[in-house]
Amino acid sequence: MSLAWQHFQPASDTFQGNIMMVTGAGRGIGRELSLTLARHGARVILCGRTQKHLESLYDQIMAEQLPEPLILPLDLNKLSQAECDQVSQAIEQQFGHLDALIHNASELGPLTSLSNYPISTYDQLMQVNVRAALMLTQGLMPLLLQAKSGRLLFTSSSVGRQGRAFWGGYSISKFATEGMMQIFADELENISQVRVMAINPGATRTEMRARAYPAENPGQLKTPSELMPCYLYALSAAGSQWHGQTIDAQPR
Repeated sequence: MSLAWQHFQPASDTFQGNIMMVTGAGRGIGRELSLTLARHGARVILCGRTQKHLESLYDQIMAEQLPEPLILPLDLNKLSQAECDQVSQAIEQQFGHLDALIHNASELGPLTSLSNYPISTYDQLMQVNVRAALMLTQGLMPLLLQAKSGRLLFTSSSVGRQGRAFWGGYSISKFATEGMMQIFADELENISQVRVMAINPGATRTEMRARAYPAENPGQLKTPSELMPCYLYALSAAGSQWHGQTIDAQPR
């Protein structure tokens, strides 16, 4: 795979007029991605669980005089079919289509042996990482199909390709994410212009990474902003050849 995206510098109006929804927008990679997309012309639907984090991001976007985003508080752990329908109807009424759906939100869960993994915790993690992503994709697919060149982007992990001891539910959920991405890609390949892919961010300076590796020096990790060329490439016309693939944002 070409690594041309590593030096990708799109124009500031690359996503002018585009409507893009980011889950987990309040913190970490989701926050940086939402801000970066707005800086390149997109109207971003900020989806997250914590209202104050979304409002803080909204204020920053408006302070930079960027396209006004839309705040969409959603608790994926409690996401219902009725909420998905409401989200789809609201976006359709206001915008008529959706150019990109970026599934960024994930729960880490406990790092413990699979033999001892609490089933109630597993159910909650799968709800957030897998079931909610499927529900939102089903609900918003008609709007993605209305876009000229829609994007459906999942967030994967290296432990979603190779199982690792003690990564339990998180690893299983990312295997499921990889499978979901591949199935959607195969189903949509010959009937639409929607491109489906996943990005593996790799070791990044986020709160989730700090919980997983508390003894790690965060100063040695890439920041979310350093990953943005990969995301921008994937979501732009330049990344249209990517379909059914998982891209490492930090290739070795």
